[in-house]
Amino acid sequence: MNPRFILILITAIILNLYLSAISIASAGSDRDLAISGSVKNDKGNPVPYANIAILGTVKGAFSNLDGTFEIFDLSDGRYTIKVSAVGFKTITREVEVVDGRINEVDFIFTETDVEMPEITVISGRDRLFSKVPGSVAYIDQKEIQTIAPISGNEVLRRTPGVHVVDEEGVGMRVNIGIRGLDPDRSRSVLVMEDGIPVALAPYGEPEMYYTPTIDRMAGVEILKGSGQILYGPQTIGGVVNYITRNPPEEEEGSVRLQGGQGRFFSGMVNYGNSVGNTGFQVNLLKKRADNVGPTNFDITDFNTKFLFNMGEKSELGVKLGIYNEVSNSTYIGINQIMYDQGGRDFTRLAPDDQLDVKRYSLSFSHLYRFNKHVKLRTIAFGNNTIRNWNRQDFTINPTNTPPTNWTGVLWGDVEVPGGAIFMRNSTGNRNREFEVAGIEPRLEINHNFLQRKNELVVGTRFLYERAFEQRINGTKAGVQSGNLVEDEVRTGQAVSAYVQNKMDISDKFNFNAGVRLENFNYDRGINRRNFDQLGVRDTILVASSVVSEIIPGLGFNYRPIQKINLFGGMHKGFAPPRTKDAITALGEPLDLEAEQSWNYELGFRSDLTKWLYLEFTGFYMDFSNQVIPVAESAGGIGFGLVNAGATLNRGIESAVVVDFSQILGLSNARVTYDANVTYVKATYNEDRFMDDVNIKGFNTPYAPEWLFNSAFTVETNGGLGVRLSANYVASQFGDELNTVLPSSDGRVGVIPSYLVLDAVVSYNIPKINSRFNLAIKNITDERYIATRRPQGIRVGLPRFITAGYEFRF
Repeated sequence: MNPRFILILITAIILNLYLSAISIASAGSDRDLAISGSVKNDKGNPVPYANIAILGTVKGAFSNLDGTFEIFDLSDGRYTIKVSAVGFKTITREVEVVDGRINEVDFIFTETDVEMPEITVISGRDRLFSKVPGSVAYIDQKEIQTIAPISGNEVLRRTPGVHVVDEEGVGMRVNIGIRGLDPDRSRSVLVMEDGIPVALAPYGEPEMYYTPTIDRMAGVEILKGSGQILYGPQTIGGVVNYITRNPPEEEEGSVRLQGGQGRFFSGMVNYGNSVGNTGFQVNLLKKRADNVGPTNFDITDFNTKFLFNMGEKSELGVKLGIYNEVSNSTYIGINQIMYDQGGRDFTRLAPDDQLDVKRYSLSFSHLYRFNKHVKLRTIAFGNNTIRNWNRQDFTINPTNTPPTNWTGVLWGDVEVPGGAIFMRNSTGNRNREFEVAGIEPRLEINHNFLQRKNELVVGTRFLYERAFEQRINGTKAGVQSGNLVEDEVRTGQAVSAYVQNKMDISDKFNFNAGVRLENFNYDRGINRRNFDQLGVRDTILVASSVVSEIIPGLGFNYRPIQKINLFGGMHKGFAPPRTKDAITALGEPLDLEAEQSWNYELGFRSDLTKWLYLEFTGFYMDFSNQVIPVAESAGGIGFGLVNAGATLNRGIESAVVVDFSQILGLSNARVTYDANVTYVKATYNEDRFMDDVNIKGFNTPYAPEWLFNSAFTVETNGGLGVRLSANYVASQFGDELNTVLPSSDGRVGVIPSYLVLDAVVSYNIPKINSRFNLAIKNITDERYIATRRPQGIRVGLPRFITAGYEFRF
């Protein structure tokens, strides 16, 4: 079916639902009102968007802007109401519904005595994100649990505009592209965990060779609008912030187990408590598999948080993380000949390839309240990541000529020019170590400039990073020792300062304005390398460069009525060039430009009725210089032109959530359908010639025009849950020339569209604090090309079945 027809059909359905909602809202409803009330703070002010849940049922509501709420269609009986909101202590209360009598219940919130002093990208997280000047999403722990993911990629796809490319099938190296940007190693996205950048080197090498495991997350925030100028260094595509559990007020814990095909296993123990003035949260994750697609892996992930109440004015948080991964990850994929022949989708072409990742992280976060209007948040962090990758060498050539050190192992077809892969009896050990340390104090001030409510944020960040890189060539396949041919050290010092003020022009309109300054000094010191015609030589080559930029942003929110939020903004996109791209291996600074763009968006979110949520966002990203990666991970040869010139990304994102249980007045079940649809056109926007072809107007690589993700979910009071989901990705090109016919090696050519269907069934038994689930990924066993990178075709995971159990205490 034509994707344009699909979007038109979905848009027509959404508009029809919206008009129906307006009609129902104006006409009223004949449902039975069971419980109503209000939520206020201890000063008597309403608390909007508080979450009101009826425990043991699927019923619930969010408080309105005036703090009121209503819950319909409850049968007679006693119920426990749980009310929660960010920054306040959770409240529980017993109520009784008798003969349909309306219970009016008022809740008085008190602020949390102690809160984890971390930085989040979405403050408040109300349902309409009414103070966030841009497209935004928050995926909570319940949704993550419902998905039952084997990969964090499944979770991120639940957000409009986000294209996530599978590499090995389990998300160990996430590839995120937002709004048509190249997803390779998530270079154009700022990825954080609890407000701290997690890339190898946030400025000089922002690749995601380490990705936080989704199993231990309490939520994920995704921000794409002008509000991201508070974060850095990247402000191109958006911000993805993984959120871990905070220490609880009372004792709680869980044990979660999940297993599946290929001896896949994921097990996590989680425990938290507060004793006196100290709270703590500890979790240990073990995740492994012998055969998931082309991969085997073994991951151990330990994390702990401590929260210290240091008096009425301050709290101190400490977080420690230890991560260890051993996997047979590889760059080489099957070629087009093997894919067309079938039966070898997950052949391990280089079975001895091995990637070892060790990461140690430590952070301190501190909150100090000068008074009720002024807060100082400070985060200090450091991490060390060791990434050693042993990869077997191989040869591909048009004449299918075996190399002199051929092992005798051959893949593909020698009868097709360039259709054979010859495995060589040698290895390249790419050993790298990264050190990152930083500190970021942030002052938050509530003031009344011009007799209006204002929120001012002023902060600065100092960051130091150092990368050690060696290449050791082994003379036999699989060995990790050999000849040192490359040895270098890259260092960088960055200073960032920012200020943003949010003013409430009226009760319905607020306006944001901010600016960030970035300064990055970096150098590349080359101690040893392989020179043309000279061979390997020790040397002392050092070159330095600097990048400075001023990054402004503006945004607004307008709420004409309580249930509609209009938003928009503009900001400058910025990302510094990678250090080893900006300085050549001969120590020559190339004076490369930073990646720059002007980004605009306009949209609205609506929660006009209790059964329909809508969001539409139009975006326009005008790049004066977009960097198209030429690194090996992007299918290139690791060096060459990186300034790709002007490109233009524009499109529409939409999301809809329909609660059929509200429409039908169901009292014992919650039935919802949600969908997000994205259309994006990403093209080269000025004359640029490749192989004598002007590619102006051509699509940029790995930018599908259509993305569609939807889910149909049923939850019952009896504990049964069913989720059916679909993910559609339109066709995309693998190179700048938009080549349609595939090359023999599989790296170039169109990537056909694909549709993947998943199902999850769960059963929750509160009496024994247990939850069971059964997940079937790729129900139809769809065979599709996930990517042609880094060096050959990666086929998406086939049908995959897992079963899980969780015990809570």
